Amino acid sequence: MLKTLGKRWREKFEFGIFTLPVLICIAVAFYIPFAMTIRYSMTKWNGISKHPKFVGLDNFKQIFSGDTNFSDAAWFTIKYAILYIVIVNVLAILLAVLLDMKLKSTSWLRAAFFIPYILSLVIVGFIWKFIFMQGFNSLGESTGWAIFDLSWLGTPGLAFISILGVSIWQSIGFYLVIYIAGLQSVPEDLKEAATVDGAGPMRRFFSITLPLLAPSITISVFMALTNSIKVFDVILSLTGGGPGGTTYSIAYDIYRDTFQNNLYGYGTAKALILFLAVLVVTIIQLTVFKRREVEA
Repeated sequence: MLKTLGKRWREKFEFGIFTLPVLICIAVAFYIPFAMTIRYSMTKWNGISKHPKFVGLDNFKQIFSGDTNFSDAAWFTIKYAILYIVIVNVLAILLAVLLDMKLKSTSWLRAAFFIPYILSLVIVGFIWKFIFMQGFNSLGESTGWAIFDLSWLGTPGLAFISILGVSIWQSIGFYLVIYIAGLQSVPEDLKEAATVDGAGPMRRFFSITLPLLAPSITISVFMALTNSIKVFDVILSLTGGGPGGTTYSIAYDIYRDTFQNNLYGYGTAKALILFLAVLVVTIIQLTVFKRREVEA
């Protein structure tokens, strides 16, 4: 009896010794900064003063009552997130179906679509900024096509389309890999049975392939949702929030208030709101899609 108890306590002690460094790292990297975020969100602080002024919930009241920049940035982020999630997933599924066929150039095409994802969005933004400003200008002079003469970064609507298009171009390879992996897990005997029963390509896709892609769709939509809500780097390098602040996302608005206007307490309050919004939306999305997986 004593030996058994001693063995159990020794195992618990060893488990605690090995997990303690990990718990300390998690606490230092996440829990302590999160607690400090909650604290600073209730202060008026410029990031330099040693004694931030406690203001309670005034920052949150100002955000939801009179901050038009935040509301405009939230509307921009919602529009961007919806379009990004729909377009990138639809295109990735279509490309995955094409690249899952037995073609000679399949490997090269997969690599070509995935290479842009390796690059940072900041670098991609600067590359496309050069293309939009100088490359399109040269193409317009040589071809005479009016589309190249448009101000792609100087008009609010076109700037939004440019940000969306560049983001999709850069990240579609990531979702493509997920869907190709999902397609390769679809049993061939089901497709063959459907073909024998007289089902055409479209019927096979919507009745067999798409329902069995539900786990891949859940993962891809989750990743697209979290990435689109937090969009920042491509805006920073491509438009800088312009023209006239019409391409501010919530993340960019937080960056501007915190690091450019030195409103660290106010910016922290916005960051906390963004965190809670991402948390709630992703929980709802995962719950809904997991239920559909079970139904499928």
